[in-house]
Amino acid sequence: MSAAFLPEPPQGPAAKAAYEDDLSSDGYVNNLTRVWCWRPDVLMSFQNTRAELLSASTLSAREVAVLVAATAAARGDSYCSLAWGVRLAGMSDEETAAAVLRGDEAALSERETALADWSRRVVTDPNATTEADTQRLRDAGLNDREIFEATTLIAFRLAFSTVNDALGARPDAQLVENAPELVREAVTFGRPA
Repeated sequence: MSAAFLPEPPQGPAAKAAYEDDLSSDGYVNNLTRVWCWRPDVLMSFQNTRAELLSASTLSAREVAVLVAATAAARGDSYCSLAWGVRLAGMSDEETAAAVLRGDEAALSERETALADWSRRVVTDPNATTEADTQRLRDAGLNDREIFEATTLIAFRLAFSTVNDALGARPDAQLVENAPELVREAVTFGRPA
């Protein structure tokens, strides 16, 4: 079974640098990197824009992990659900991470619950959101800038996941092997590893 629908991209300097970054951080080249390295300049721009968004954000790392895990699961993206489920498990525990992936918010703070719910609303039907929905985010303690940042992060994740999913990027076997058991069991959707 191939890693994606596209073959290995040409190995110019930018692609080689992206591969080396993966090897350095993960010990292997991610399947999604192989897809995105058809345009490594776009991958870098995407990563830089996301980093810029988060660099001045007051959303906590755990809130971002909840937001992205909920977004990926609502989208049905197994790759990002596993990756962010692992991150969230490291910031909390595997039960909490698996629950977020299943749409259960019982173990989350009020802010995290609001963010997870917002993620699912934006993913499933952004045109159905209402002013009352944004007020619920405010009532949970989010300010308007954080609401914008959360929404933008959801949109970025949807774009990233859409490219990965449409071009057949499969979750890396190493990612699945390293995921906590409950996180693996919660990801019953998307492409197999």
